[in-house]
Order: sequence, then C-alpha cells, then structure tokens
Amino acid sequence: MEVYNVVVGFFKNGGVFMIPIVLILALGAAIALERWVFLTVTTARNKALWNTVTPYLKAGNFAGAMQVTSKSEAVIGQIMTYGLNRVRSARRREDIEQAMEESLMEVLPRLEKRTHYLATFANMATLMGLLGTIIGLIHAFTAVSNANPAEKAELLSASISIGMNCTAFGLMVAIPLVLIHSLLQTKTTEIVDSLEMASVKFLNAITERAQEGNPAAQAAAPAPAPRRA
Repeated sequence: MEVYNVVVGFFKNGGVFMIPIVLILALGAAIALERWVFLTVTTARNKALWNTVTPYLKAGNFAGAMQVTSKSEAVIGQIMTYGLNRVRSARRREDIEQAMEESLMEVLPRLEKRTHYLATFANMATLMGLLGTIIGLIHAFTAVSNANPAEKAELLSASISIGMNCTAFGLMVAIPLVLIHSLLQTKTTEIVDSLEMASVKFLNAITERAQEGNPAAQAAAPAPAPRRA
C-alpha cells in the first residue's frame, strides 16, 4: 500500500504531461511485444522450412520443394518460391539470384515494420518530460513571486523537485524504449543475414544439380580407369 501511495503521489506531482508519457509507454510496449513475437516466430518458421526443403534441393526435386514453399507462411518460403519459379525459365544463375533479391526487397518492409516508432516514442517521452518540467517551473516561479520573501526559498525548492518528476518519468520511459529498439534492430538484421545465407545455399544447390544433369559437364568429366584382369 505504501508503494502504491508513492507511485500515485509521484504521478500527481508530475502534472498533466505525465498522461501523454503514459500513453507513449503503452504504445511503445505494445509495439515492442508485437515485433518481438513476430520476429521470434519468423525465425522459427524459417529454420523449420529450410530443414524441410533441404532434402528436396539435395535430391534435385524442385517441384516437391516448390509445393512445400508455396504453402508455407514463412518469409523464406516466399523468397525460395520466387527462385524456384525462375528455375524453369532462367538460363543463368544471375536470373534466379535477381528474382530472389526482388523477393527479399518485398519481405524487408514486413520485418522492419513499426520498429522505427520505438525510437520516435523514446524521443517524444524525453521531450514531453522536459516540456512538463519547464511548464511546471514557470508556474512555480509565478507562484513564488507573489509569496512571502521568507517562504520563497522553501516554496521554490519544493516546486522544482515536483517539476523534475515529469523529466524523470520521461527518461524512465525513453531509456527502455531505446534499448528495445536496438534489440529489435539486431534481431531483424540477424534474420536478414540468415535469409541472404539461405539464398546463397539455395543457389549453390540449384547450380550443382544443373551441372550434374548437364550432358556436356558429364562428357568433360575424366573417364574411369580400365580394370586390370
């Protein structure tokens, strides 16, 4: 109960600008939770789909791989589907690579969606806290100017301490938002790097299967040594 009274007193002394800071905190927390869950689920789905598709690629069963990727909701599934579609008509590795890069550019906005808002909210919380403190100090100096000279110092120190509550709360909101923003950016970068790595492995697998099935490549291979009687 004592902690509750301290928290309530802290908010009352902070002034009306504590309300928008609380709203910023709620919005930031909701976005951070949604983005963290989305990126975590995306990572798990990408790993699961890659483990499922790898045997098809090694066996050269591109039709089977495409059936799996086209039905998957994983981000990497969309990229590989683009590549597998291009395998049918492409004659060069670069054509498939360009198709997969195009798909990756479509996927990136989904991975980075709303994350940048956290940095904006952190700045807004800090500025709201400073604005609330400045306005509180203005009211404090106005009230002190009309007070008894013997009480001015005491009233001024009390008003300043109350006005600082808004800045303190703004920083308490901004610092976690900046940290979470950095963590989400790191997690997004890791996913993008894993997609690029998977794309390279996918292209290498297709290239190897194409070379194995190329008669010219097989004719160029050295003939086996004759058996001795």
